[in-house]
Amino acid sequence: MKITLITVGKIKEKYLEDAIAEYSKRLSRYCKLEIIQVADEKTPDRASEVMEEQIKDKEGEKILSHVKDGAYLIALAIDGRMVSSEELAELIDGLGVKGESHLQFVIGGSLGLSKKVLSRADYKLSFSKMTFPHQLMRVILLEQIYRSYRIINGEPYHK
Repeated sequence: MKITLITVGKIKEKYLEDAIAEYSKRLSRYCKLEIIQVADEKTPDRASEVMEEQIKDKEGEKILSHVKDGAYLIALAIDGRMVSSEELAELIDGLGVKGESHLQFVIGGSLGLSKKVLSRADYKLSFSKMTFPHQLMRVILLEQIYRSYRIINGEPYHK
């Protein structure tokens, strides 16, 4: 299976780059992983709601330009479905059994995802009602995908 992360913004901290590299290496035995970074838009302090929507729309267009026809798109969204690690593993495994060969996960920028991206998503996934830095969310998502493959393959993992 091919898994693509489409993310907004660059990773700025070395410790996050190191963690992403480690999970990418671990995942290489289970799937073909690709990480695509699109540029984030500058958000002025005290931006109006209209301006924030425009920024999300610009970022959304960049994201959608990388979404492949036929790929199953999972958007990380605060109002998405919260699942356990085992349920995420079931989702990934079940999609593979149904013939989905390409999963794309989308992590938005600091303002979230545009309505167009959310409406294109086949599934909305939430990790918490809390907000996490989008750079850190990449590490958390990769760890959970890795954990999912360990579960799918009946391999030990930390509970």
